[in-house]
Amino acid sequence: MNNSDDFYFVLTGFPGLPEKFYSVVGMTIFLVYVTSLCANDIVIGLVILKGHLHQPMYIIIANLAISDLLYDTSTLPKMISKYWSGDGKLSFTACFIQTPIVHTLNCVDSLTITLMAIDRYVAICKPLRYNSIITNPSTIKLCSVTWLVCFAIGMFVASWALPLPYCGPNKVRAFYCSLSKVAILSCADSSQVRRNGFYAGITMHMGPLSFIILSYLIIIANIWMTTRFKNWQKVLNTCITHWFVITLFYIPRIVEYSYNQYELFPHPDLNVLIVCLYTYVPHFCSPIIFCLRTNAIRKTLGKIVQKLING
Repeated sequence: MNNSDDFYFVLTGFPGLPEKFYSVVGMTIFLVYVTSLCANDIVIGLVILKGHLHQPMYIIIANLAISDLLYDTSTLPKMISKYWSGDGKLSFTACFIQTPIVHTLNCVDSLTITLMAIDRYVAICKPLRYNSIITNPSTIKLCSVTWLVCFAIGMFVASWALPLPYCGPNKVRAFYCSLSKVAILSCADSSQVRRNGFYAGITMHMGPLSFIILSYLIIIANIWMTTRFKNWQKVLNTCITHWFVITLFYIPRIVEYSYNQYELFPHPDLNVLIVCLYTYVPHFCSPIIFCLRTNAIRKTLGKIVQKLING
């Protein structure tokens, strides 16, 4: 069978999961989705509606929240349906619409986290020039460029898998369609395509991570030399929230890349679990962390809650 509307893919989620656990897993995914939806909506709403949050760092945080919200909305409802009603089917067209969306939003997340590192670098290492270097218009432009670049990358990566012939196996061992999970189902040899996808992923994520690590090494060195151990904890405290996000986003991803490259954990369910850890956990944890750890957001949210309680 050639690529056509008659061919469809089946998302397996956790391929080895017994059916008796489907309702539990479906409820877990539903709760994750609802939590992510509410948490990210709150962050986006606060940044848009509250004038004192119209600052570069909060604009970047809102940009990350928008990306995470779109990612979860484009992937999780189908998995909830799969585990609650058994409907894991995706048409050929739907799968190849989802593929560039997934790669685009992964890229947006990675580059947005990098923008956070740039913001912290300028704020700590060049504080007197911060307001002239990092402005609201420049931040909005950088976020817009991030979306445009990542959209182009997402479409380009997805285009590698689209021309491949699909005529047999159709079970995608994942929560969503992506290059590596779909290309492996092709009737033709897709090893080069999957290898290219691996290199693209390494470049898109490990490149920014290397930049982030370098920027924080410079930040720590700057704190060491300028504060002379006085108030260094207060300065570093402004970076801790970002470090949480970096850890949640990158560490499980590195493990999964190692799995794919060296087959350290040759078990499909473990692979899917690791992907879920670096994909969905940051999406609902990050906005909660920002609300709890960022003073301006926490105080603004506290005032709103207090008003609601007092009527």
